[in-house]
Amino acid sequence: MKKAISQWSFPDGLTMDECLAWAKDAGFDGIEVALEEDTDGARAAMGMLTVPGVAKQAKAIRKAADQAGLGITAVASGLLWSYPLTADDPKVRAKARRLTEATLQAGSILGVDAALVIPGVVAAPFGPAVPPVPYDVCLQRCREAVTALLPAAKKYGVKLGLEPVWNDFLLSPTEWADFVDSFKSKWVSVYFDAGNVLRTGFPEQWIRILGKRISRVHVKDFKMSVGTLDGFCDLLDGDVNWPAVMAALRETGYDGWITAEVMPPNPYAPEHILQVNSLALDRIFAM
Repeated sequence: MKKAISQWSFPDGLTMDECLAWAKDAGFDGIEVALEEDTDGARAAMGMLTVPGVAKQAKAIRKAADQAGLGITAVASGLLWSYPLTADDPKVRAKARRLTEATLQAGSILGVDAALVIPGVVAAPFGPAVPPVPYDVCLQRCREAVTALLPAAKKYGVKLGLEPVWNDFLLSPTEWADFVDSFKSKWVSVYFDAGNVLRTGFPEQWIRILGKRISRVHVKDFKMSVGTLDGFCDLLDGDVNWPAVMAALRETGYDGWITAEVMPPNPYAPEHILQVNSLALDRIFAM
């Protein structure tokens, strides 16, 4: 397994070249790139992956990562919190599909075979407030969205990595397994997050149940005694049973990227979060 860091773990204001340099200095092997909206061109000017401009930016980022000696693990986007694939407004759902297609296109250019996709939102604790959607309606709309996106995933050769996240949707590993299997397609997978699922279960059990359906792995830690968004914390500072998680990953044959998705950076020493979690991943890998 190789260790990587999410672009979301860096402070705002860094250019992509600076993010790559910080990741390299902290001892990471790769970086997960995030797709963002860019209405005024400011993010593109910093070398970030943006819409519009996906193709141009992705080519530049891939070249920069190669020069920095870093791998690109996957492409992610938080835009589906603002524009859910399962929103009530059909125009929002259509925009969500377009953004996901842009994410897949970027993944192809970046040379990765998986993209993180927020599958749907019953209720949203992150980002802008969106109206809650009934669970059964969310399930149906998510199924329709994934089906509609399969041709793009195949075209670009990038799997839809649906992430278990705090969206009050698909709350158990057996639900996830059944949902992924229902498409009978290698282009639908799970972007597993060990910290996210601790609130409703045991990460090691999720891993064993999901098995080969897992295309990528995020890691963060979580303090159950807090129980809210404030409970997310640096690796080894929470309640995730890391020896059990590593044992489960090895049992299922997962040997891909492990990406730390930790935030926010300390305002006084923003590089500290990278250094601490890089060292923590070394220790976790040795478990």
